[in-house]
Amino acid sequence: MNATTLTTDEQRLAELGYKQELHRGWSSFSNFAISFAIICVLAGCLTTYGQAWNNGGPIAISIGWPVICVFIMCVALSMAELASAYPTAGGIYYWASKLGGPGWGWFTGWFNLVGLIGIVASVDYAAAQFLQALLGLYEVNFIFDFTSTNVKYGAHVVFAMMVAILVLGGLLNVFSSQLLALINRISVWWNVAGVAAVVLILVLVPSHHQSASFVFTKQINNSGFGHGMFWFYVIPVSFLLTMYTITGYDASAHLSEETDNASQSAAKGVWRSVFYSAVFGWILLLAVTFAANNPEAMKGKANALPIFTTALTSAAAKAVILIAVIAQLFCGVACLTSASRMSFAFSRDGAIPGHNLWRRLSSKRTPTWAVLFVTAFAVIVTIPAYFPNKLGTPVAFLAVTTLGTVGLYIAYTIPTYLRWRMGDKFETGPWTLGRKYKWINGIAIAWVALYTIIGSLPFVPEAVFFKTGFSWSAVNYAPLVLIAVIGTVGIWWLVSARHTFTGPVRTIDELDKEIALPEMADYP
Repeated sequence: MNATTLTTDEQRLAELGYKQELHRGWSSFSNFAISFAIICVLAGCLTTYGQAWNNGGPIAISIGWPVICVFIMCVALSMAELASAYPTAGGIYYWASKLGGPGWGWFTGWFNLVGLIGIVASVDYAAAQFLQALLGLYEVNFIFDFTSTNVKYGAHVVFAMMVAILVLGGLLNVFSSQLLALINRISVWWNVAGVAAVVLILVLVPSHHQSASFVFTKQINNSGFGHGMFWFYVIPVSFLLTMYTITGYDASAHLSEETDNASQSAAKGVWRSVFYSAVFGWILLLAVTFAANNPEAMKGKANALPIFTTALTSAAAKAVILIAVIAQLFCGVACLTSASRMSFAFSRDGAIPGHNLWRRLSSKRTPTWAVLFVTAFAVIVTIPAYFPNKLGTPVAFLAVTTLGTVGLYIAYTIPTYLRWRMGDKFETGPWTLGRKYKWINGIAIAWVALYTIIGSLPFVPEAVFFKTGFSWSAVNYAPLVLIAVIGTVGIWWLVSARHTFTGPVRTIDELDKEIALPEMADYP
């Protein structure tokens, strides 16, 4: 290898301090596809539908979704500009390190890592829930009794299936980068065709539909909190539906080092995946809400399964759930891909304990050990779901989704704030917001700051500390996990890491040596 053999992408990566280690074979469409697959409206919209239904009702879904998507789009556009300027697998934490220094990068990286692990866990747990429901409709009684109505037994079955799904996704991730790119390309079309098929079924099969007045104005409060808290507490809690669904689009940045023309492709992958998901997601949610002809069936439920089983024929319900399960499995694989790449990059820079192991690549140049790292911790954060009571199962799931959502959005916003603070001194890449960054960044920062507070709120009255009837099984433990993690890494930073962690490590120095050695061999 010599300097003249470096491609434009490799040269840009070298300027940022890294040599090309990962296999670069992803197209611009593949880069967009992985973020679109991770957002996966057939996963997020359907698995957290009940959170919005019970905390606001149809109005929180039909009106809340497009309004919140506008704010999310500001976050995505801000990130796209950064992805264009710094196309590396480290993505968000690399941006923060370069714009604010090692300390900013350290905390951003940990928020990003915890958020990604939470997203992996929640997606695969939800996929297991839907798969359990599907097998129950088929009355399968092999290994597990999928028709059982025992809450405790059902939680154990879902947990075991989640672990199996994680292992399968891990095997696909370590097998081949090219295979993953193919899976993500298929996933895009499955999501598009799947949404169309589900919407068509929900329009044609139900015997009757709700009115437009019901869908766009009906308020429902099954939260347990008083109606006087509806607009300033109950409705905000419903924002989890939109915020959770549209996460993970930082994957386009994490796959930069495996993408051709990364400075353009990664930026477009970030904002396009959000835009198209917002459109398809709204169409899907409207179809589901119009078909919700048995509102009582949704009371206290986390997902949209009761709508399918009450509004559709058995055959139609099976078809809808099957389409959703396959999309969710695709989504889980993509989430694990993104999280493992971020773990690899963070380990490459020495930030994770045991980093020399987690940064190892297989003979196929895939981060096998980073995949194992993410898989193991995704299981660990979901353990509370194994011990449910009448509230435990949905609360544990919603806590994990909130953990991923809040963790990721904090990580998204730290480098956005640093770029906004830098102003016109920031050196943009080929894709830029121009002067519009001032108000787009500002909206993104303000919105995420507000949602961080909202995401930390109790879901039900039983989760309010010092209140009569308080139960630990009902607690939204997402903020507790974040506080514990950030407290730990904060102490770690103050005690030792600030002396040893210097931010992104220049692996390009290794490449310089590789180039220099052949040249030196020409001299006697």
